[in-house]
Amino acid sequence: MSGHSKWSSIKHKKSATDARRGKVFTKITKEISAAARLGGGDEEMNPRLRTVVARAKAANMPRENIERAIRKGLGSVEESHYIELSYEAYAPGGVGLMIEALTDNKNRTTADIRAVLSKSGGQLTSNGSVSYMFNRKGIIVYESANVDYNALFEAALEAGVEDVAEEGDVIEVTAAPGEFVDVLEALQSSGFEQLSAEMALVPENSIRLDDEGTTKVLRLIELLEDNDDIQSVASNLDIPDDFEIP
Repeated sequence: MSGHSKWSSIKHKKSATDARRGKVFTKITKEISAAARLGGGDEEMNPRLRTVVARAKAANMPRENIERAIRKGLGSVEESHYIELSYEAYAPGGVGLMIEALTDNKNRTTADIRAVLSKSGGQLTSNGSVSYMFNRKGIIVYESANVDYNALFEAALEAGVEDVAEEGDVIEVTAAPGEFVDVLEALQSSGFEQLSAEMALVPENSIRLDDEGTTKVLRLIELLEDNDDIQSVASNLDIPDDFEIP
């Protein structure tokens, strides 16, 4: 899982500025509203909403922002109705991409994704050609320098995680989707502060490219993630721990 951990670390560093944090908040806000609209505003009765709210709290989103997003989803504040879309694609070097979006305009989003892929040497592909390579997992990332690995490992096992792996400067805790929120809350209660927490598509196997190819794929992923309609991009690119994006 080293590639995913490395990308988690890179994404955290890139998200350090207020502008990037604002973009993360925008994406989570849309997901909260969509979850509330589909399943109601009670977090205990709406597992999807509870999961997204946990992510929002992990990203330090203010509670008033979370509550406003829930109200939007319930219709007490005017809001566009978003639809969920999933795209499968190949990046340069045969790297598989899973692109998940929330949009109020399917044609616009599809055209935008197709344009980015075309300019970057990638292409959309048929449903099922990439998705079989991935499994959905809860991923919680910690900074190695600020966490005692052994203490985290023991607390994570007690919380019922699937895996704890240290790769480079991060520690990645993996949980089953249904256990993600409980694991995150248990580790927070034990005093561990995460860098990030998300539900993510994790590849079963990965592809390693040379530095030039790796850079091309990471830049493509960044361009896709810069689109406000796109919630997440997963890849099966294996990123070496010593790789540094230019």
